[in-house]
Amino acid sequence: MNQNHDPAIDTFIQDVVNFGSHYQMEDMERLYTGDQSILFVSGDGTVARVPRADMMAEFHARGAANNPPLSTEHKILHVEQQGDHATAILYRRMSPSNPPAMYELRMRKEDGRWMVAGETVTAWPRAEDAEDFLPPRQN
Repeated sequence: MNQNHDPAIDTFIQDVVNFGSHYQMEDMERLYTGDQSILFVSGDGTVARVPRADMMAEFHARGAANNPPLSTEHKILHVEQQGDHATAILYRRMSPSNPPAMYELRMRKEDGRWMVAGETVTAWPRAEDAEDFLPPRQN
């Protein structure tokens, strides 16, 4: 993982994972910007955009129904910071019975604290597909 970033980002990501996994709505509210949304990219390339209000409503409903907490299994793979903006790539599994996903957290610093401004969630890449993103050079 790239270590050239504000160490507060690592703590912030831990809070995002822990508060969300345990449906701690008051804590979650302060972690996300007002314009935050999540993009879910399916295997066929379809992108579904979920606005902040819908995401919060889903987590609230799970907590209100006393659903068991989600798994906190995650690994920060990389953090890239550019001033008051940062992007983190995470391995994340919400449940042992669900496949892992790759989360891209887009963060920005507002009033001195990090907040999630956007997320992209895709199926965890298969290692065998990661070998060659570019075709071989022709010349």
